[in-house]
Amino acid sequence: MNVKPLSDRVLILPDAAEEKTAGGLIIPDTAKEKPLAGTVVAAGPGTSEVKMEVKEGDHVLYGKYAGTEIRIDGTDYLIMKQQDILAVI
Repeated sequence: MNVKPLSDRVLILPDAAEEKTAGGLIIPDTAKEKPLAGTVVAAGPGTSEVKMEVKEGDHVLYGKYAGTEIRIDGTDYLIMKQQDILAVI
């Protein structure tokens, strides 16, 4: 991948949305919720004020409306500031 986030930004590959409920019902595409977790694919170097605490390969949780959706080589990613990440799992 040729994408390198700048300053304190992080590129995340979101987890796949749930296909079935716990009871076994199939969820249609229109009713699926956006996943709130994903894997860090790339992280910027940070800034003089912000030290990068996440690294490539970390599984993270983020807010419902965090980040900007982008498509690279047919795959959907999120790019966001490190401060939008809530936790490392």
